[in-house]
Amino acid sequence: MEKEVGNGCSSLAYKLLFSCPFGLSQPQLSAVFDESYDRIPHSDSNLENSISQIWDQRVQKNGSLFNGKKFRYGGYSQKSGDGSKKESYVCLHLGLTDYRTFVGTNLNPSWEKFLVASEDDPTQCRHTSSPLGNGAIVETSDQKIVLLQRSNNVGEFPGHFVFPGGHPEPQEVGIETHEYCKCSKDSELVNKKVSQEMFESIIREVVEEIGVPATSLVSAVTLLLVLLPFVNGCEIGGSLNCP
Repeated sequence: MEKEVGNGCSSLAYKLLFSCPFGLSQPQLSAVFDESYDRIPHSDSNLENSISQIWDQRVQKNGSLFNGKKFRYGGYSQKSGDGSKKESYVCLHLGLTDYRTFVGTNLNPSWEKFLVASEDDPTQCRHTSSPLGNGAIVETSDQKIVLLQRSNNVGEFPGHFVFPGGHPEPQEVGIETHEYCKCSKDSELVNKKVSQEMFESIIREVVEEIGVPATSLVSAVTLLLVLLPFVNGCEIGGSLNCP
């Protein structure tokens, strides 16, 4: 499912990569963390230099901005189970990026120059930061959906209404560089921790942003995977209930 920008241009406002109306449980969503999914620098040195220039300009205007590591979306794979229910299994391909590079590529006024002509999303966006974000649809016990209004001091979409969310954080699972994985004797353990962070980060964001205790949240499932190719990278969406 693709939705075009309202002015009629061919650029996409978003692309729905995957949806699961009944949700994905934690065993059905996994992740592979590898440096092969990192951003590839652009061959244009002037374009690359603009990343730090854009970041410096943003920081001068808004001193509350700070850099931090993020998981980079590098694609996904999907398969169906062998059982009678034919459950879907999705594996996210994740690299490492940071907020500074996100601001300097995805939010760069010249963002189109970072793109590669390709129908394959990871190839098209191989020069962009494309951090993986998350968002939660929180339903209260009286069937209300929770929305928040963003601060005017954030780096993108200040003052807009949004669902609770943020990003899965590499630091939460001890990742600062890819050396973490190279030193690990068990790469499967690293990938398992990253996979768990996909769910735990959504719960953490909801607790931090709306102030409800984690014990009051139930039914954490992943419903969809959305590519916001030239704005926010990629985002996974989950559903939570506050009984």
